[in-house]
Amino acid sequence: MTNQDDKKLLLGSTIVPTILVVLMWLVKMTEEVFHLDFSFLGIKPLSAEGIPGIFLFHFIHGDWEHLFANTIPLLVLGSALYYFYRPLANKILLILIFSTGLLTWCGARSGTHIGASGLVYGLTFFLMLSGFIRRNKRLIIISLIVVFLYGSLVWGLYPQYAIANNISWEGHLSGFVMGIVLAFFYKGEVWYEDENENRDENEDDDENEDDIDPVTQRPYWDVPEPDKDDLTVRYRFRR
Repeated sequence: MTNQDDKKLLLGSTIVPTILVVLMWLVKMTEEVFHLDFSFLGIKPLSAEGIPGIFLFHFIHGDWEHLFANTIPLLVLGSALYYFYRPLANKILLILIFSTGLLTWCGARSGTHIGASGLVYGLTFFLMLSGFIRRNKRLIIISLIVVFLYGSLVWGLYPQYAIANNISWEGHLSGFVMGIVLAFFYKGEVWYEDENENRDENEDDDENEDDIDPVTQRPYWDVPEPDKDDLTVRYRFRR
């Protein structure tokens, strides 16, 4: 892969995360400009009224600080997902968006739950664990970087800490669980488009080496069989 291709790939990996973040900012700006409050569209656990929140609560935030706190992690982690796990990225993101909302709706305490923190936790723990599960040096380095940058998110899983800071620890826990589940579930899937290509090339090379006749330097299947009538056998006695 050339540097130009790598730059295009890096830029392309930011498109979907950027779109998600822009939508979140547009929602908050709309609330501010028109003096609206979209929190009624958040998750209300085990309530029919809260079902739309399963899909929408990621895009609604309580204030600008809340939104900004989720913006940078979403851009960083989302771009990492699309850069290093291109064939899986869309599936992982869509499953996390839906499943974290569903689990929060099923098991959270009463109230209204909003914010993209559950998605951030899902991306974090998928990227954090997947590299170690796959035992790939490149992905392990990414996992260690995620641990270094966002390992402190584990504090958001403690109910007492979360409740004291008015945080939905249930949404965090949903993302935590689904990130781990998806890391194991997709551990056998291709994580990088070039992985299969390189593997196929290596297999072809190995097969070609084994199929070459050392005398004629031609593939065995291309070496003509000798004519029995023209076959001459010479014996040489050596003392």
